[in-house]
Amino acid sequence: MSAEKSPSTGRRYGVRRTCEVLGFPRSSLYARRDRERAEGAQEEPRRRGPAPSVDDETLLAMIKKDLEESLFVGEGHRPVWARLTIEKKVRVSRKRVLRLMREHGLLSPHRAPQGEPNAHDGTIVTDAPDVMWATDGALVQTVDEGRVWVFIAVDHFNAECVGFHVSKEGTRFAALQPLAMGLTTYRGGTSCEAGRGITVRQDHGPQYTSDTYREQVKAWGMGLSFALVGEPETNGVAERFVRTLKQQVVHGKSYAGVEALREAVRLFVERYNRAWRVEKLGFMTPLEARAAAARPLAA
Repeated sequence: MSAEKSPSTGRRYGVRRTCEVLGFPRSSLYARRDRERAEGAQEEPRRRGPAPSVDDETLLAMIKKDLEESLFVGEGHRPVWARLTIEKKVRVSRKRVLRLMREHGLLSPHRAPQGEPNAHDGTIVTDAPDVMWATDGALVQTVDEGRVWVFIAVDHFNAECVGFHVSKEGTRFAALQPLAMGLTTYRGGTSCEAGRGITVRQDHGPQYTSDTYREQVKAWGMGLSFALVGEPETNGVAERFVRTLKQQVVHGKSYAGVEALREAVRLFVERYNRAWRVEKLGFMTPLEARAAAARPLAA
């Protein structure tokens, strides 16, 4: 009624005059109007931003298919998102993939960190390949031959496994084999000074502190860098690769002996270097990152 016009003046009556004539408080009118607007907004929420290119149902099906076709197990949302955006050209945010995987129980299980937070706040990533290699060893139980050693060497730059060795004996000689494999691949052999310019990071295990190991590494022209005692994160590149290897090759599987385990590790290393997408590399694979680093030199 307040919008009606007076026939004599041609002006609207207005809210104040209408409420005065009817004896109705304006505050009640405004409160009712605000309440109705709020209720309407709750009933019809509107999504902010532009409409997504794929709806949730379609995207969920793509996520499930990607997990089924993946070469790896126990992956989180980041590699899934990387493959969808890089390989399948789907325009989707990482947080949306995380939300869908969390809502439908597709995330890999994980444990909350225990104990006091560590004090290590530095970085161990290099700016180029073949500057620092990390090495470590792990024991794997087999059916017929008992515990078997797996030694690895990983490049700090691109998390590439440059060498591995699987053997029954975890000696200082066995610990040198991954480095020898890496030198053969990227330096053309294991002659004297073949590894000049590369520093090797290792922990304080007996294999790595032995005179034989240290003298051979020095003979290859490589530097020695030991992780800090009580701070395994300072050898975190190797530790992280060993964890990934166990998740993909060891957990939930059994092997008759050394040969079967060696073949499984060999196949995994080839698959990992070629297809594993690393977040710190912008989700490139280790071999893609090495090739990208070599392009400026070739230009």
